[in-house]
Amino acid sequence: MYIEQRIRAILFYLSVLVFIAILPFILSFALGYKFNPKTLQFTKTGIIVLKAQPGSAAVYLNDKLLDAKSPVTIDELLPGNYQVRLEIEGHYPWSDNIQVEAGKVSRFEKIILFPLRPQVTQLNQDRVTIFWIDEDSGLIYYVYSDNKNNQIYIYTSDLSGQRYQMAANISGTIPAPVSWKLSPDKTKILFFNSRQVRVASLKYNGDSDVLLEPYFIFDYRSNSLCDIFWHSDSFHLILVSYNSVEALEAQSGARPVELASLNRKNPYPYYDIKTDTLYFMDSQKAPDGNLYENVYKLEMAGNKVFDLPSQFKTKANEENK
Repeated sequence: MYIEQRIRAILFYLSVLVFIAILPFILSFALGYKFNPKTLQFTKTGIIVLKAQPGSAAVYLNDKLLDAKSPVTIDELLPGNYQVRLEIEGHYPWSDNIQVEAGKVSRFEKIILFPLRPQVTQLNQDRVTIFWIDEDSGLIYYVYSDNKNNQIYIYTSDLSGQRYQMAANISGTIPAPVSWKLSPDKTKILFFNSRQVRVASLKYNGDSDVLLEPYFIFDYRSNSLCDIFWHSDSFHLILVSYNSVEALEAQSGARPVELASLNRKNPYPYYDIKTDTLYFMDSQKAPDGNLYENVYKLEMAGNKVFDLPSQFKTKANEENK
């Protein structure tokens, strides 16, 4: 009986000693500390958070495969540099050297594992020279310039390449067009170079396969057109050249109306179709006799479009006095 009591007492005191010995370790782990065998000290640990698309990627830490897959939180990491790699079948791996700092979380939550063979689909069904996308209507426009026959073909499709069809067949221009622009109502397209403007309908002629020819061609008086914009009414064009800003009706026989005369060769025009306002630069002579670069705006909403010449010239004349 006495021996049993002594054994129990010894075991009790041994348990107390073991508990006291490991208590610092328990408290350290609970407070986010870990024993560092390199420094022989308890060190505050860090955390790495990994999120990837697609998910369920295998996670390697210093070339060691972890049991967990992404998204994953790797905690209790001693400060230092870690090599992290994510892998998933059929995708390019992602890897990075991550510096873990004491008491901080290193987050990598926008990882993308790109497929080894991405899905690439051809959308055009005929030859194409250039294309552009109209996000508002959800259409892709394909343009093929047949220089040999001096013809321009325009096709359209939806964003997936379906409903592919010819929209216009137009006699080309010489030299080749420098820009293409859809009308706000999406029924017409203009293309131009420095001395010629053409507007074509994008609608079929009835239910036949015969497409409308360009219904408007305008030859500019000089080789100086630098940009053209659609007015919001889808009928007027705003022409910007090296020496003027003009408004033009998109119909045969129309004559441009000069809205402003310019001194600067390149006015860097910008057109806000929501308000029908043209912003541009021009050089104006100040009272001190020097030329200064200024930024102007020309408002063309509603019926103001034909009142602008006098308004602008009055302002320009006042500045030149």
